[in-house]
Amino acid sequence: MLCLKCHFHCPAGFSKQMVEILSKHEISFSSFDVFSDEEVRQGLKTFSKWPTYPQLYVAGELIGGLDIVKELEASGELDTICPKAQKLEDRLKALINKAPVMLFMKGNKQMAKCGFSKQIIEIMNNTGVDYETFDILEDEEVRQGLKTFSNWPTYPQLYVRGELVGGLDIVKELKESGELLPVLKGQN
Repeated sequence: MLCLKCHFHCPAGFSKQMVEILSKHEISFSSFDVFSDEEVRQGLKTFSKWPTYPQLYVAGELIGGLDIVKELEASGELDTICPKAQKLEDRLKALINKAPVMLFMKGNKQMAKCGFSKQIIEIMNNTGVDYETFDILEDEEVRQGLKTFSNWPTYPQLYVRGELVGGLDIVKELKESGELLPVLKGQN
């Protein structure tokens, strides 16, 4: 967590510099604008015994301010202390392989949020095969990135053992031909 003054308005640009360093090193972080809550702004100074902002925390522990982060960057230690942001391609691969049968859709298996997703859920539920879902409406990066990664422009998208099977039309064709169950079980 990075607690900072709004990095666009910081007179000396310390918060902006901190964000730039973390971004340059592809470090995964979230931030809190201390100008948005005066109680937090003052309380955190007391809690951390650090009088200025920005303040960088990793796993709940104060690392320090901008000068400390610059020193860690110069020594090469910053990359070992801070968690890296997962690259989108690696994240997509991990999601695709989260379960043997993975369905990317609008909504989830309890509540589809579009007609196509509802239809594919009905088909999947009738197979008796266990599957997981990912709601693409909850994560725009995944929603857009998966279309490019899979070279499949629409949703839903069904994956079996990390391989794209296709969308609703393909699943319907497989069902009608009797091939869906073997495909879902990896017997193709």
